[in-house]
Amino acid sequence: MAFRTRFAPSPTGYLHIGGARTALFNWLIARKTGGQFLLRIEDTDEDRNKEEAVDAILDGLTWLGITWDEGPGVGGPNAPYRQSERLDQYRAVADRLLAEGKAYRCTCSVERLTQLRDAAKESGGRRGYDGHCRDRKHGPEVGPAAIRLVVPASEPVELFDLIKGPVTWDSAELDDFILVRPDGMPMYNFVVACDDVAMGITHVLRGDEHLNNTPKQLLVYAAMGVQRPQFGHMPLIHDDQGRKMSKRYGDVAVGLYKEKGFLPEALVNYLARLGWAHGDAELFGVAELTAMFSIDGIGASAAKWDMQKLLWVNAHWMKNLPLERIAADTRPFFEARGYVLHDRWVDAVRALRERSNTLAALAESAGVFFLADDAIAVDAQAVADLLTPARALVAKAADAFEAAPEWTEAALEAAGNALCLAEGVKLGKLAQPLRVALVGQKVGPGLWQTLYILGRETSLRRLRAGWESRAT
Repeated sequence: MAFRTRFAPSPTGYLHIGGARTALFNWLIARKTGGQFLLRIEDTDEDRNKEEAVDAILDGLTWLGITWDEGPGVGGPNAPYRQSERLDQYRAVADRLLAEGKAYRCTCSVERLTQLRDAAKESGGRRGYDGHCRDRKHGPEVGPAAIRLVVPASEPVELFDLIKGPVTWDSAELDDFILVRPDGMPMYNFVVACDDVAMGITHVLRGDEHLNNTPKQLLVYAAMGVQRPQFGHMPLIHDDQGRKMSKRYGDVAVGLYKEKGFLPEALVNYLARLGWAHGDAELFGVAELTAMFSIDGIGASAAKWDMQKLLWVNAHWMKNLPLERIAADTRPFFEARGYVLHDRWVDAVRALRERSNTLAALAESAGVFFLADDAIAVDAQAVADLLTPARALVAKAADAFEAAPEWTEAALEAAGNALCLAEGVKLGKLAQPLRVALVGQKVGPGLWQTLYILGRETSLRRLRAGWESRAT
């Protein structure tokens, strides 16, 4: 069966990690089954909507590689894909439910509803609407009125959740909830059900926090007399302290991970493993995920966000994606640091990506290749322990490199090995002081790579000048 799934964010803020995982799982199962993935913007909350949030959501999904078959910017047979542009359709459904006696107009004032709530709170009784207007048969002549659904008095509302299993609610715990406000604006649980029916959605995977909305939506489907989608409610994502992941406790915006130099392949890989498993495997490309993904693999327990695991996954993709791609993605980070790129800048990326777990970290460590000598941080202890005692040997190395027939890694390595043989020292004894002389630190990329990337002029200058005068 080809699944039709959807991601339906509200444009009140950025695309957050939980939303990105929801979109990913719906996208994967649609691709796996040869179906379609829809994007719908749920923007009926006029007070909280932000147009820039729509752009942030679309940009975040696009960066992650989550493309939609129908939705904003793509169109499709079920357009429009913004709820604010579908109000006439909701009104038509509400009118039909009124005509069929499955909904009714409610003229109860705010004051009366407040009194009901206060009385229930004081008595400890059931809170909710008391059905005052259900049998009054108000027509359009009453003027502005809410439209409420007729909820069965006491019937089980049942769902077989694809992740949680059987879930049952008692309709007696639900009041005749509002479908449309007196001002004509439809309510969330009504429009969601209307849209899923109109757009032919077959499966809905969403976060656990939506489970409490589900019985109301099931009652709307029943009143409409339509087949409802199948639902699966995914566990929440917790931080490393066991708290629900939120902006109060850490970075939850997808855009922040892009800014910090994470790769979309890595974030998709990591998000897929938050609540879903395929044996002990941890590393997946999109093609593998699409082939392996199944709803049966989604667990019911909360997933834990582990930043160290994400960094490990990102480091894997830093090493394994094509060099040209990593270089292109790193370039903005270089430019943000003011680096003036020379013709060997891609070689610098090649040398450093094996040692870096983010693009930002790679760019930071690349300063030794692009900054002026006086802007490079120098390890004074490394200078004192490794460089100063070997000054004579470093000077001979500079002469040997200068005499090399060409400035290539192979020629420089040959010159270095010949010097070690002539001086009777092991390569390590030469490499350590040379590295300090070249980059000011005792650790760094490969020695011959470093010499080649720095180039003849810079390498010889640093080898002969030394850092003693400014080591800190």
